[in-house]
Amino acid sequence: MTGVDQKQLAVLVGRAISRQRTQRGLTQEEVAERLGIGTEAVSRIERGVVIPNIARLLEMAEIFGCGAAELLGEVSPLADDQARRVSRLLEPLAQSDQRLVLDLVESLATRLRD
Repeated sequence: MTGVDQKQLAVLVGRAISRQRTQRGLTQEEVAERLGIGTEAVSRIERGVVIPNIARLLEMAEIFGCGAAELLGEVSPLADDQARRVSRLLEPLAQSDQRLVLDLVESLATRLRD
């Protein structure tokens, strides 16, 4: 993996971690305290300055009540992982809103494919 690829991966993983943290209503300070690290370290991870090692990623997933695969699935380029992510996003929506989102995705996919 090149430096550019690693940097891009770090940014994407950081965004996924930030998203999970905010969805759980946690502050960076709370996450840092649970991990036994400084707030700046959590900030650096979320900004993609550093990428967490596997052990830290597992700790974060436990704090957020999700699997590490869920955190990594958000950044995966695989269509199956992306489909699972869309499915999780659709779950809390009303059926009519789910249909609206799917129609938008279908329209965008058709337009971008052409």
